[in-house]
This record gives sequence, C-alpha cells and structure tokens, in this order.
Amino acid sequence: MAEENKETTDETKEQTPNAVTVSDAGMCRKKVAIEIPAEVVHDKLDEKYKELRRDAILPGFRKGRAPIRLLEKRFGTDITRQVKLELLATASEAALKDNSIDALRDPDIDHEKVELPDEGPMTFEFEVEVRPEFELPALEGIEIEKPRFEVTDARVEDELLSLRNRAGVWIPKDGPAEEGDRVVADVVLVTEGSADHDKRDSIEIAVRRTGFVAAVPVDGLDALLGGVVGGDEKKTTTDVPATFYNEQYRGKKVDLTISVKEVKKLEPAEMNAEFLSRFGVVDEAELKDRLREQLTSQAERQAKTAMTEQVYAYLRDHTEFDLPEAVVAEQSLSILQRQYTNMLMQGMAKEQIDEQMEHLRAGSEEQAADQLKLYFIMDKIASKFDITTTEEEINGHIAYIAATRGRRPEKMREELARDGSLAQFALQVREEKCIEKILESAKISEVEPEKVKKPAPKKTHAKKTAKKKEAEHEDAETAKERKKSEPKRTKKSEKADE
Repeated sequence: MAEENKETTDETKEQTPNAVTVSDAGMCRKKVAIEIPAEVVHDKLDEKYKELRRDAILPGFRKGRAPIRLLEKRFGTDITRQVKLELLATASEAALKDNSIDALRDPDIDHEKVELPDEGPMTFEFEVEVRPEFELPALEGIEIEKPRFEVTDARVEDELLSLRNRAGVWIPKDGPAEEGDRVVADVVLVTEGSADHDKRDSIEIAVRRTGFVAAVPVDGLDALLGGVVGGDEKKTTTDVPATFYNEQYRGKKVDLTISVKEVKKLEPAEMNAEFLSRFGVVDEAELKDRLREQLTSQAERQAKTAMTEQVYAYLRDHTEFDLPEAVVAEQSLSILQRQYTNMLMQGMAKEQIDEQMEHLRAGSEEQAADQLKLYFIMDKIASKFDITTTEEEINGHIAYIAATRGRRPEKMREELARDGSLAQFALQVREEKCIEKILESAKISEVEPEKVKKPAPKKTHAKKTAKKKEAEHEDAETAKERKKSEPKRTKKSEKADE
C-alpha cells in the first residue's frame, strides 16, 4: 500500500489498458478473458482509501487524519470487496463494448471465485450468449400470393355456431367421452427424480389430441381418454420438453394416473332473447348481418396474415444460423409474451387468449427456436431499414385494439404496462412495419385460398416425432378456429358479462 501521506500528483495520467482475449465457446457463445493491470488495481485501492480517509472518524484522530494502515486493518475486507466488484463490472462492460460483443444478457460472473491479488494483475473470465451472426436474404421482389376470401352463408352459419359454443355450458354427459368433451378427474403426478407426488383433485381435462393434464403437456389425450366413463382409471407417461416454461418439470419424465370422476359435453347456448342481447341485436337476422360485416373485415386481415406468413416462411427458409438450447429455454417466456401480444392485436377475447396460451405453453423446443429465430431476423431487418416505432404509432395500435374490444385506450395501455407486455407490444408494431416494407416491393398475385402455397415445414435442430407433428397440426387447427372474431359487443352486454 502507498505511504499514508503520499498523494497522486497526476490525476490525468493514462493507465495501461486491460488485456482482453475473446474466443468462441460454442453456438452463440463467447468466452472473454480479462487481465486488469496491477497499476489499475493499485490505483483503485488508493482511490478508495483516500475517499475513506477523507470522511472516516476514528477515536484519537481528527477527521481526515486517520493512518492508512489503521484503515486497512479495520476496513480492508470491505474495501477489497468493493474494489473487486467495481473492477469486475467496469472491465466486463468495457470488454463487451470495445470488442463489439452483442450479448443477449449481462455477464454472469461468479465474483466469489475471483481474487483481488495483493500483487500483480487481476484476472478473470466469463462466457456470454451472443446474437447469432448471419446474412439476410434478398428482401426485394419476393413472390407472394394473396388469397381471395369470400364470405358465404355457410361461413356465417359456422361463425354463429362458434358464438353459441363459446357462450355454451358444460353439462354432465351420459355416455363415454369423445373428442371435444371434457373429463373431470383426480390426477396424481410423479416426476422423475422426485420422491414426492403431486395430487390434483377434480381438475378438468380436454379430450383432444394434445393439451394439459394438471401442470404438464400430454400428447394423445384423444386416444387415452376416448371412451372413458366415470370410475375409469388411465395411466400414461409424458416427456416434458427441455424448453418447457415450468422448471419443476422441464426435461423430465412425468408419470400420471388419471382417475375419471365425470364426463362433460358442451351444450351450445340457445338462440333466445338473452343470447341476442349480449350482442345488442334484436333477432337472428340482424346478428347474421353483423357477423357478415365482421367476417368481411376478418377476411381482409386473413389475407394480410397469409401474406405475412409467406414472408416469414421465406425469411426462415433462406436464413441459416444455430441457436443453443440454453438460449431457447431462457427465451421461452418472452416468446409466449409476444404470442400473447399478437393475439391481443388480432382482437381476440381474453378467454380465447387464455385458452390459446395453454396450447402455446405446451409447444415444443422447435416452436420456441422458430420464434426466436424469427425475432433475430426481424430485428436485423429493422436495423437494415432503420425502422423504429414512435409513441404515436404505439398509441394508435393500442387505440385500435381497444376499439375492437370496446375498451378505453388508456385502460388498455395500463394493462399492457402492468403485465409487462408493453415493450413486447412495441416490438410487434415494429415487426409489422418491417413486413409492410418487404411487401411494398413484393410481387403479389391474387389466388383462391386453397391454391395458396403452404409454407414448407419449419427447419429445426431436432427430429420431430410423430406425436409432435400431430401436436403442431392440432395447434394450427385450433389457432385457425380461434382467429374468428366476435361481433362488437355493446356496453350493456359487457356489463352483463361482468
């Protein structure tokens, strides 16, 4: 340590820069090794002790006159720890910035394993996940097919039945369970590696190809539960994906015992005055007219969505880069938030969104990787075209969604801010602007909906099992059904629901 009366005479002297070495550490990972020169460590310690000496009051010494050696003895441990943490923070931040390392998150440095040496340089290293490096494909002149959607009487009738189903009630069924029914059951879950079991009483399980049983996703529920009646017991084992949002079950096998208590079926709502009043109409004909208007607007949105999906497919198929599993797992919740925002922008009702989110949570690592890949692609496109979003644009989109749901824009914005999705909403708005920019120069031709080219299967890093393919098909069909919009509802009907 410097002599206690020694003062730095040259406050502007240049220090030797840190020695930084950057190397690859796997897919989308960089290893950063840093050596902080001894003089930098020495000067930092001197600085801290001088600050402490200036303010410290010790028995027997006037303020600012305490000996450095005494300060070292009494406060050395705290000062050393403080200096070490400050050097770690500033050195790691500078290393990332100076070497243009686009880290996905802050460095995770185990400071307890780093020593502040009495002599010589201070050394440490860390690894960070970084944005993938890739080249964008050509973005001009993409061939896009625009479907011509026609609103037929049959579509109006289907939408009317869908409304009745959503307003319907689940009643006991006198007979075996079939696809589309629900079963009420007690469920016991035994997780691999756990000595305890989790028991859930009287939960409802949808009889469909894939869905949730208690807290875990299960494939083949239609085959497992088809034909059951009260009193039956079924057992199955599910392999929870390695990127599942719930860490308790992530990447583990879960044994399930399902004790069926009751089978339920959906009874559509009756077409009576009470049902019609929910939508502010006086008769079935007026409701159908309103449905036809809604479906016409929806057809325009569907055409835009179809073109958007073609752009996504083009970008996905013509852009290659890898993503480590760790990044996919950590981003799963963020992806779910973006999906939530997307459905919100489509004007879906909250109960529909909640039900669809259940399917999305059961999504495999392929789905998570695909969404993350598109995020990086769209982020790079936004940078290429210098596309940003303004508060006015964001507020405009919020006002549009609020209008479709009969809500006040300021209340909608408060909800988005409260649940943490406002930032994701802004990203979604920026992404829409990117798609619009690409479509400006695209070669667009109108075709019948059934003739629109289907996007090629998504390229993933793992082979899909037959069950996963079925699950994706089920999700696609469910999403298609849920995209149907409801007629605008009156304030009176909203209050009645509340």
